[in-house]
Amino acid sequence: MKRTAFFISDGTGITAEALGNSLLAQFGSIRFEKVTLPYIDNIEKAVEVVDKINLIAEQDGQRPILFDTVVDEAIREVISTCVAYKIDVFSAFLKPLELELGSHSSYSVGKSHAINEVNRYMDRIESVNFAIDNDDGARTVQYDRADIILTGVSRCGKTPSCLYMALQFGVRAANYPLTDCDLNSAELPETLRPYKDKLYGLTIDPFQLASIRHERRANSRYASLDQCEDEVRIVERMYRQEQLPCINTTHFSIEEIATRIMAEMGLERRLNL
Repeated sequence: MKRTAFFISDGTGITAEALGNSLLAQFGSIRFEKVTLPYIDNIEKAVEVVDKINLIAEQDGQRPILFDTVVDEAIREVISTCVAYKIDVFSAFLKPLELELGSHSSYSVGKSHAINEVNRYMDRIESVNFAIDNDDGARTVQYDRADIILTGVSRCGKTPSCLYMALQFGVRAANYPLTDCDLNSAELPETLRPYKDKLYGLTIDPFQLASIRHERRANSRYASLDQCEDEVRIVERMYRQEQLPCINTTHFSIEEIATRIMAEMGLERRLNL
């Protein structure tokens, strides 16, 4: 079963996507063709959107699902004429909230994703730069500034997890890859020992690891199942010996991995997005 879902906004569309995707994820039996249309900020663009939605409705033989965070009343009226099942995020939630708070909303376009506090925005930039600078053990001299140091074998999800924590939460996250030298000794690298309280281990199913590595370096020792099984077995034993907290990333998204690490390590969010 296939349906088309539109995310429409006169801003970035991030809010519409976030809410819409969360709701649509509950319907695993349906395949959704997703279309995001940001910055629909004038009548002409709104008319084009209506034409596009109506065309898709005709082609699909059923009306698309529309998640709408458009603020401008005139634009919303145009979009309301399309053939779609509409979920108006702002009217659904802001009106009841206005009644509860006894205050009118500003109805400002892009308010939730604007640079409202320069210092907090700069914290985000600094955290992302830190994650990039400290990727793959590049600058271990900066580990004293890290909030968290992820470690694990190559391709188990360290880099994307660090970048997600930096971008979403403003956390200074570094990562250190456990290489052949580290695995041969089967002991925690001396470089990491002074920062043991900041360490968090990542592991992964060897079959999944071999599949990921095969895409990067096909038919190599690096991507062989035997090599992956050996590496995973050694690092998991190391985590147990050193009593390091760890997570198996095989069945978790980057968002889930990062959020679980944040919760388990008690890390403070510098950003609330």
